[in-house]
Amino acid sequence: MKKIIFTVLAFCASILGAQACTNIIVGKAASADGSVLVSYNADSYGMFGWLYHYKAGTHAAGEMRQVYDWDSGRYLGQIPEAPITYNVIGNMNEFQVCITETTFGGREELSDKNGVVDYGSLIYIALQRSRTAKEALQTLTDLVAKYGYASSGESFSVCDKNEAWILEMIGKGTAENGQPTGAVWVAIRIPDDCISAHANQSRITTFNLKDKENVMASKDVISFARAKGLFNGKDSDFNFRDTYCPLDFGGIRACDARVWSVFRKFDNSMDQYMPYINGDATAPSMPLYIKPNRKVSLRDVKECMRDHYEGTAIDPTKDISAGPWASPYRPGGLAFKDADGNAHFNERPIGTQQTAFALVGQLRSWLPDALGGILWFNTDDATMITYVPVYCCTYEVPEAFSDKIAGPTEFSEKSAFWLNNMVSNYIYPRYSAIMPDLREAQKEMDDFFEADQKNVEQEVAQMNGDYLAKHLNDKTAAYTTQYMERWNKLFRTIIVKHNDYAVKGMKDGEFTLTPTGMVDGLTRPPYEQSFNNAVVEKTGTRYKKPEEKK
Repeated sequence: MKKIIFTVLAFCASILGAQACTNIIVGKAASADGSVLVSYNADSYGMFGWLYHYKAGTHAAGEMRQVYDWDSGRYLGQIPEAPITYNVIGNMNEFQVCITETTFGGREELSDKNGVVDYGSLIYIALQRSRTAKEALQTLTDLVAKYGYASSGESFSVCDKNEAWILEMIGKGTAENGQPTGAVWVAIRIPDDCISAHANQSRITTFNLKDKENVMASKDVISFARAKGLFNGKDSDFNFRDTYCPLDFGGIRACDARVWSVFRKFDNSMDQYMPYINGDATAPSMPLYIKPNRKVSLRDVKECMRDHYEGTAIDPTKDISAGPWASPYRPGGLAFKDADGNAHFNERPIGTQQTAFALVGQLRSWLPDALGGILWFNTDDATMITYVPVYCCTYEVPEAFSDKIAGPTEFSEKSAFWLNNMVSNYIYPRYSAIMPDLREAQKEMDDFFEADQKNVEQEVAQMNGDYLAKHLNDKTAAYTTQYMERWNKLFRTIIVKHNDYAVKGMKDGEFTLTPTGMVDGLTRPPYEQSFNNAVVEKTGTRYKKPEEKK
């Protein structure tokens, strides 16, 4: 038990200080419309969410690129620029290549202090240099082999309009001669009719190196482990996860549980893994991917990224820690102690308050790239936002998604990040009371943006080249403005409607008034019954009203 408690606390401490994200991957034959889908919640406390952009360009021989660590901003070194680089908006490029990530950490001794390219830089450099997922895989792995890997263990989702891969990578330690050491890695293609997910825990176990179509790996992925004394079995028994990121309680309960919460929506047999999800590392773990029991829609993926284990055995809204308004959020962190010093933990669901930006990449092979690739994007908690369509040819970041008008310590009412935070932070303390108002606005915008794509396809049917790119670039800006207007309206509405813990009546979007113009239909919503029951259990008869004499 002491070992488990230590692991939980150590895990929680590390996860709060680093990127702690979630990805979902849907193969094209598993999706409802034939698109490849990939999602990303970029979770990190204190991180400002904005839409990255790298414009396409040509570069002269000898031109160098400066590399800065994505998490800390620390200068790492420089590498030669590619002769040609492609337009990148967020985590997608103009050819519908999309790369996202989650950090699993792994063995600390394998970090390379001399590495020049960190995981964040890898993503955006590879997107600028790759036209397909396989080209991106080659770029990612070539870069770390030549310049060294400056991060800890990482899982990457690497997708294009035809296929999807998971790449897992970890460094090889720091060399005494000061030279970068590279990395060991393995990449698995997700079958077209399957879905997968990863969430800060290595998920690739055994693999078949003879399957050249679906498996790629560094030449020394097994031999390096042998040389380090980490593995001594047969090659066919080699397990990447168990070797480079051994399971512990935190890796299961706070990480793989998020994968389970996705899988169980599309596979009725997933409750068989409850012993594992409850932290038993000896119990059978989940497969890397599953074949869903129905086609997975874009909306399904969006809703998965807003999930808090609702309706499951580990639903955090169903106990006293959810407070009087059944909140799934635990602002006090993942770990806490009781009065006797015993360690405890809180659930870590997919939807979380520390998300900086959230996205779902939709990659469609039957459409021109400029139109086919949509980065459904927004900033802050995915639970609390509507994803705005951003076309992969977008070359101007909408002001609301820019880092030019605001930052982590600079507020602007024109910033989507700060508007979204105003809404979400107003709702968090009274979650069940106010969340229905947000869900109504969210559904309204989700429905409109998704339905409007057919109109856009008709609008641009005869367009191509620069004219098509400009039209879609402007469409991205218009959608962003529309979202900001709707969310400003939502913010004003919930402040007025829920003022002073009372709720004003509304009908058809308007406040109801008496004939004399006074507020009509005012109510005071009660606490959740489970909370009231817990208060009575804790306080006994202190608040019990005496029976009235007849």
